Amino acid sequence: MENPGVPPGPYRATKLWNEVKTSFRAGMPLRKHRQHFKKHGNCFTACEAVDWLYDLLRNNSNFGPEVTRQQTIQLLRKFLKNHVIEDIKGRWGSENLDDNNQLFRFPATSPLKTLPRRHPELRKNSIENFSKDNIFKLRNLSHRTPKKHGLHSSQENTEKMMYEIMNEDQENTVDNREIRQEDVEEAWRYILLIYLQTILGVSSLEEVINPRQVLPQYIMYNMTNTSKHGVVILQDKSDDLPHWVLSAMKCLANWPRSNDVNNPTYVGFERDVFRTIADYFLNLPEPLLTFEFYELFVNILGLLQPHLERVAIDALQLCCLLLPPPNRRKLQLLMRMISRMSQNVDMPRLHEAMGTRSLMIQTFSRCVLCCAEEVDLDELLAARLVSFLMDHHQEILQVPSYLHTAVEKHLDYLRKGQIKIPGDGLIAPLPTYSYCKQISAEEFDEQKISTSQAAIAELLENIIKNNSLPLKEKRKKLKQFQKEYPLIYQKRFPTTESEAALFGDKPTIKQPMLILRKPKFRSLRY
Repeated sequence: MENPGVPPGPYRATKLWNEVKTSFRAGMPLRKHRQHFKKHGNCFTACEAVDWLYDLLRNNSNFGPEVTRQQTIQLLRKFLKNHVIEDIKGRWGSENLDDNNQLFRFPATSPLKTLPRRHPELRKNSIENFSKDNIFKLRNLSHRTPKKHGLHSSQENTEKMMYEIMNEDQENTVDNREIRQEDVEEAWRYILLIYLQTILGVSSLEEVINPRQVLPQYIMYNMTNTSKHGVVILQDKSDDLPHWVLSAMKCLANWPRSNDVNNPTYVGFERDVFRTIADYFLNLPEPLLTFEFYELFVNILGLLQPHLERVAIDALQLCCLLLPPPNRRKLQLLMRMISRMSQNVDMPRLHEAMGTRSLMIQTFSRCVLCCAEEVDLDELLAARLVSFLMDHHQEILQVPSYLHTAVEKHLDYLRKGQIKIPGDGLIAPLPTYSYCKQISAEEFDEQKISTSQAAIAELLENIIKNNSLPLKEKRKKLKQFQKEYPLIYQKRFPTTESEAALFGDKPTIKQPMLILRKPKFRSLRY
């Protein structure tokens, strides 16, 4: 039942405005356009917007087929006036839009309009019905013409509805509702997963992460309890690294300018210190990225390509916020130490046959990532991830400020009553990434397979080109790789001669015997 003090028209019009705006923003196709000899990405022409929105309105039960193209243009002009869209130069506020090839785009955010006051009982029910699993049930808006729903309204009702929604420009006041701790926690969880899903470009996160594994308390702590360098500060010191480990790590990270002047200087001292640190991390009960997030980080390994480097950094940045704070702190300090050691030209050799960087990766890879059950390629996958973390740890392990801003905006929507009504779409503006575009399911599957194979092929090349790897160890890893990925291995080494060229002798790794030929016997008669 509606509040008698508020006419149903304004509430309905505002609700429809928010619904149409959200559908338009989520479903309108974006692509590159050329104008005045200059390319513009992620935009659309006014004509394309009219076509798409016209089909949307005609197939919506609230409007129907009586909607005219001119009415659609009028609605788009209202969108431009209210900053739902802007022209390619970022201008908005006017109604200067016609059915032509003028270019427009979506702004970074586009707040929804405030819903007028409703009956308190209805507001209460709406809040209680807010789905906590909404992140895994995002509306699947196709770029094709939407399906028809219900009976078509009459021409009179259509015109009335269009008139109401296009004249809903005034701001409606609503009492701020109290934000509970549960709302704050859900906002952090919700926004992080929205961004992660957008970055990975997947329709659902259920395949890579269990929603029950995402604890908003960890995200909030990792975002807010940090030093000026972005390292997590633990309130419970019992969860921190022991003092002797911290001192040892500080000693090697700052070698030879250690702040501890009491360190002895005997020959081999730095090797003993390194061995002490390694023993501590090797004896941890689980890897720093935890067993439960193994699949998540392994899936991101497919993004470690040169052209996807930025995407991988952003994805890893969010995933590392899911870690328990003690694990994140240990990972931050470890990456900081091994990165400095690898770049320190004054660091004495810590291994007779291996460089410092290779030693760091080989020693600590399984301390960072491994599966609860032994996997043949665990070590190779972990080594590749640790190598990438070493090179980009400052970006990956820093606090993303944009996430905090997005959460604040989301909470502000809730505080002002802009909440999800059952049956409506998503209320929060989705983040936009210039490198993401919607593709078909078939294209996604093909890209996923090709990207994964390219990542595995690159892993093989890394083994081949690793000159610091002992020959015996290299043979072992190649044999292991051939067992797991025989087709990729055979493509790289199509003949025994190509394999022999790598080792400079007879091939020791036998190619799979596909055909067994019967030997020919020559007659002994003359």
